[in-house]
Amino acid sequence: MKFIVILIFFIICSSTIAQDEVLNNAYSRASFSLNGEWNIIIDPYENGYYNYRYEAFDLTDPPSKNAYFTNTSPVDKTDLIEYDFDNSETLMVPGDWNSQKDELLYYEGSIWYKKSFDYSKEEAANRVFVYFGAANYQADVYLNGRKLGRHIGGFTPFNFEVTDLLMDKGNFLVVKIDNKRTPEAVPTLNTDWWNYGGLTRDVKLIETKETYIDDYMIQLNPKNSDEILGYIQLNGPDKANSEVTLKISEAKISRKVNTDITGRAQIHIKKAKLKKWSPENPKLYDVSLNAGRDQIKDKIGFRTIKTEGTSILLNNKPIFLRGICIHEESPINQGRAKTMRDSEKLLEWVKEMNGNFARLAHYPHNEYMVRAADSMGILLWEENPVYWTIKWENPSTYENAQNQLTEVIQRDKNRASVIIWSMANETPVSEPRLNFLKKLKEHTRSLDPTRLISAALEQNTVDGNSNVLAIDDPFAEEVDILSFNQYIGWYVGLPDKARTITWKIDQNKPVFISEFGAGAKFGYHADKETRWSEEYQEYLYEESLNMLDKIEKLQGFSPWVLKDFRSPRRPLAKIQDGYNRKGLFDEKGNKKKAFFVLKEYYGNKAKEAKGN
Repeated sequence: MKFIVILIFFIICSSTIAQDEVLNNAYSRASFSLNGEWNIIIDPYENGYYNYRYEAFDLTDPPSKNAYFTNTSPVDKTDLIEYDFDNSETLMVPGDWNSQKDELLYYEGSIWYKKSFDYSKEEAANRVFVYFGAANYQADVYLNGRKLGRHIGGFTPFNFEVTDLLMDKGNFLVVKIDNKRTPEAVPTLNTDWWNYGGLTRDVKLIETKETYIDDYMIQLNPKNSDEILGYIQLNGPDKANSEVTLKISEAKISRKVNTDITGRAQIHIKKAKLKKWSPENPKLYDVSLNAGRDQIKDKIGFRTIKTEGTSILLNNKPIFLRGICIHEESPINQGRAKTMRDSEKLLEWVKEMNGNFARLAHYPHNEYMVRAADSMGILLWEENPVYWTIKWENPSTYENAQNQLTEVIQRDKNRASVIIWSMANETPVSEPRLNFLKKLKEHTRSLDPTRLISAALEQNTVDGNSNVLAIDDPFAEEVDILSFNQYIGWYVGLPDKARTITWKIDQNKPVFISEFGAGAKFGYHADKETRWSEEYQEYLYEESLNMLDKIEKLQGFSPWVLKDFRSPRRPLAKIQDGYNRKGLFDEKGNKKKAFFVLKEYYGNKAKEAKGN
């Protein structure tokens, strides 16, 4: 009966995800890069999108030649055209505009990007998609003057089919990016990170066969780790009743299955003898999928993750999550992290502190991060940017949040490193908020029944006693892991206040502290009670670790934060200078004293785990 329930989950999952537009495993597909220099026009008044009556050009037929997406040139010397992409300045893609030009550091508004290119398909019947790793925040996309569509959300991938619009010569792709913050958006107006605008991740063309492998999910059966469950979804005119082959050659697995009338094939392989993926042994298998003339390859790790009482079980063994929070800023250059090397460097720092886990805050990070974590053996928490004061009763806000969550699950559902989907961070308790988050949780379960669900919940005092804390958040009943942020010693008292705190946690679930920390300016030294000194941060870590160790159900934490990161909320001159200073590294990669406190603690935890 348990197997039947899980199999039904996979069938529902395949049906739901197959409707999503995002190509699965764009990372490994053959592609034509559109990265590099793009011409840009800064457009704070959106002159290239609206006429002087504030009517959108892309809603008129034909559009005005003054619409920037038409990329119009004067036909003769009398023609009045007030823009010219080819003679405009440029920005590098991928990349945010804030860190590339000083005058754009604080810019929030619209910028138009244009890339000209030639492209010839390998086969006449093949299909072509333009794929964006992410664009922050709203992207209106046009190819050769025709609108492809709009995407909302700054941290997840999207694509459009362009098969019928491509030309062998003289294509021009135009994207209007608008990063203005709005109350109904996800995230909303107020956050604590930099609002990096632009084409912040890779842009490429992906060419597929006419009938191609569109989507797949290959995982261990959560109830039986010797079985593989999953599905393969085809797209195209020959998708029905087609033979599909799954191969994992190293494990001597080869299975042929046929698709149904909708192009879906269910996978169920018994007695799959696979080495389990773990932080100690991040084993990845070469997985090959074949359907007709189409083939796709992936590297997939196989593991199980579940909770049992107050324990987190990885491959049916208890694990303590030795974590840290990470914002997506480059440890090598300024601005948004955008390369594989950025991701590897950040995770190298996690491993250097004896960590095995990272909380990717507060939005989906680049796919490079999850791929690097798969290879390096770092477990991950991925988070939807439902942050602080969301418009809980606005239907479009919910639709936006659900779409972003769907897109990151679609992208990362085959990554062994990802063990937790987080619904939200520090959102105030209310009935509309509870309904909003419950719907997100149910949607997540329908897409992926194999991973854990959590959120950074609200905490409260017990019977008015500020020294006794509990989790009375109604969403606590919905999550698999009881996670919350606490800042005893920074926002509440001094570090020694931690000695007076006790936790009264009644829920029979694993407890995970998703944030704690203190700000410190690297190189500023004073006594341990002087704020912003490395000694204060070090002292807070010592007291916090002693306090948290007394929580019986504690199964890990992710202090805030790995590296100092930009935030407009942090203006304190000579100390913050526009950076949140709670990092264990500063923005230049220098270690603060608290790093070594956490490294020693995690080293001892790792030894305990090895001894057990």
